[in-house]
Amino acid sequence: MTLLRLILGDQLNPNHSWFTAPDPEVVHVMMEIRQETDYVRHHAQKILAIFAAMRDFASQLKALGHRVRYIAIDDGSNRQSLIGNLDALIRHYGATRVEYQAPDEWRLDHQLARWGADLSIPCHMADSEHFYTARGDAAAFFGARRQWRQETLYRHLRRKHDILVDENGEPADGRWNFDAENRQRWSGSPPEPNDPRPEHDHRELWQTISDAGVNSFGQPQAEALRWPLKRAEAQALLCDFIERTLPHFGAYQDAMSRHARRLFHSQLSFALNVKMLNPREVVDAAIAAWRAGRAPLAAVEGFVRQILGWREYVRGVYWAKMPGYRDNNALSHSLPLPRWFWDGETGMRCLAHAIGQSLEDAYAHHIQRLMVIGNFGLIAGLSPQALHEWYLGVYIDAFEWVELPNTLGMSQFADGGLLGSKPYAGSAAYIGRMSDYCPGCRYQPKLRIGRDACPFNALYWNFFQRHRARLAANPRLSLVYRQLDKLPDAEQAAIAAHAAALQTNLDTL
Repeated sequence: MTLLRLILGDQLNPNHSWFTAPDPEVVHVMMEIRQETDYVRHHAQKILAIFAAMRDFASQLKALGHRVRYIAIDDGSNRQSLIGNLDALIRHYGATRVEYQAPDEWRLDHQLARWGADLSIPCHMADSEHFYTARGDAAAFFGARRQWRQETLYRHLRRKHDILVDENGEPADGRWNFDAENRQRWSGSPPEPNDPRPEHDHRELWQTISDAGVNSFGQPQAEALRWPLKRAEAQALLCDFIERTLPHFGAYQDAMSRHARRLFHSQLSFALNVKMLNPREVVDAAIAAWRAGRAPLAAVEGFVRQILGWREYVRGVYWAKMPGYRDNNALSHSLPLPRWFWDGETGMRCLAHAIGQSLEDAYAHHIQRLMVIGNFGLIAGLSPQALHEWYLGVYIDAFEWVELPNTLGMSQFADGGLLGSKPYAGSAAYIGRMSDYCPGCRYQPKLRIGRDACPFNALYWNFFQRHRARLAANPRLSLVYRQLDKLPDAEQAAIAAHAAALQTNLDTL
């Protein structure tokens, strides 16, 4: 009477009810497979960290007395596909039942559901016991509304879970949102905290991955992999963030600097997205710091918004709109990614830093992703699907349920405004205001046209020229169009011509 239980690589939660007590009739199955390394090209650190964390998790389960069948990438019996391995294991163990935790990516959910429906033995999908919301909660909440808004769901969830609200369900300190206080530029003080992440030497595992023929890009940093690979390390990272970094997170969450890669961001997203940490414990820790007077409410609310607000919201969008959401391209953008997306070698200092950091660290914070890399992709007219695959591959915390809506919806406006109310487009003025990237750049941030003009400027204004028919009626963009219409016709024509030349020669920027 053997029960096979499948554990995917982003389901490394030792507190799941599956692991309450060992059962000799249960075999927990984990596998390293080319199906998962190859569906897009992934950053080397992402593959290495997930495999290393999976191996550590399997060791933990074995030490607790659980039966574990672990199929390594170089295992001679590895069929390198999820279904191929499961079929073989059912035969090997004579399994009478199969269970799996709900996958967070549609492709795996669909694959396992179809496979399970055709099995001759019972197959059951269990909850992952991770999120605040169920898959369909957001869709049920918004109903038939044409436009969804994160703020609406966020307030609902705060009331439902009694988070930063009083006994009447009203927000603490009378305000739902502290964004106006959370947009400060960082000038070097307070200093960026030292990076508290652990270091792991996984050169041997990386050699195994390489020998298996897995294709990747970016720096593996195998001799000093700087990511938590077990729950205890993730908990230590959370504690360090709450004590040393959270107090400054709010004010500087939108800031960028070539002198600081982390600034005051938590770097907890990888641990959260592979489920070493539960979002409730992260939110509770932040709120406890505020109640104890160790972090200001503006910082705590801004952080809680990232976890309870955006994280749950984009997941709701994903499950409501897949599988078709991936193909959205409301603005008909189609340009290929410039070659410097793969090496960071561009004269635009902001992009050189943000992309170079991404390639080296498999990480960039959310404003670098949204308002530098994503912003450029939007105003230049890059293919949202090409950007999606790059984001999904390059970032260690990127899994499709969270990355796809953020890229296609929030960053590229490819869903036509379902997820967000306006495109996140900005000129050099925004980047200069929120960063120190512009001084010393070969491009001039105040020039719109000409060889030395920052490409963000002409591309920004031309983006609104090109999409006037779709965007001009948006009340949040009325100021932009008033400013555009004040420009003389000759200057508008020059901007359009310069932007077209830039789009033709993106590789050379």
